[in-house]
Amino acid sequence: MQPQLGTTLACGLIGRSRATHYRHLTPNRPVVRAPRPTPASALSSTERQAVLDLLNRPDYVNLAPAQVWARELDAGRYWCSESTMYRILRDAGQTGERRRQATHPPKVKPELMADAPSQVWSWDITKLRGPDKGIWYHLYVILDIYSRYVVGWTVASAEDSRLAAELIASAIDRNGLVPHTVHADRGTSMTSKPVAGLLADLGVLRSHSRPRVSNDNPYSEAQFKTIKYTWDYPDRFTGLADAREWCEAFFAYYNHDHRHSGLGLHTPASVHFGTADLVRQHRAVTLAEAYARHPERFGQRPRPPKLPATAWINEPQAETDTVEQTA
Repeated sequence: MQPQLGTTLACGLIGRSRATHYRHLTPNRPVVRAPRPTPASALSSTERQAVLDLLNRPDYVNLAPAQVWARELDAGRYWCSESTMYRILRDAGQTGERRRQATHPPKVKPELMADAPSQVWSWDITKLRGPDKGIWYHLYVILDIYSRYVVGWTVASAEDSRLAAELIASAIDRNGLVPHTVHADRGTSMTSKPVAGLLADLGVLRSHSRPRVSNDNPYSEAQFKTIKYTWDYPDRFTGLADAREWCEAFFAYYNHDHRHSGLGLHTPASVHFGTADLVRQHRAVTLAEAYARHPERFGQRPRPPKLPATAWINEPQAETDTVEQTA
């Protein structure tokens, strides 16, 4: 094609750059560079090994080369420049962190299950905006993960571990039953001695989230979102009394009037105090009567939403064997 059309037109027809065409016709030969001569100032292999042994001495192994260089110079010994020390360490693959690093075992993922109220409680603390910038109130909330019932709450001007312990003790006293496990994140109040001592005295197991894993405390996190996305949640509270008054009204509504989507649209109080089955039976009767009056309006016989059998924090996933398919 090239003799008839010419190189430029042929390259244009096939979408190829003319420079690329010529480059492929006469490829560049690889340049063989002569080895760089060893500078006269370079250390011999014996001297380099001596410097490496110096840097790896027990009293120097955790120090940076600059520290070693300065200490040896103060002792009247000059081995090489600081840069040469770095080059020797780089060639030996030792330019990373030279100090011995602390290692911690990985935190265990909490796996908690409740199939009835008063088995597993979850609690956390969130901040509420005060009247001015920089003023915050601390809302403590304890809830049952099975029923989502808020068994205890308080609002304080600061985070206090003793207040947290008092709140847990009063919630257990009002509930009448001691929970099997109390779960929380790793905040200072959650891991404090007053709270740990109280739970140990009551025989309650402590469970904590892994560091920086908010999904390990999903019920408290979701409940805080419900609070702060409520239609009448204020941008700021005028004072501590205002925050307590609003929270008292909210938790009364949440426990006794809010139909929870995770509870088959029952209220937390109904599930917590054992009336949800009766409510579900009443709903079933109402739906059956509606179906009997107008069956043509239903695709199938209606049934009320089911109550969840269990509530999990990090439910274990069934391990499935992967089958490799070969062609």
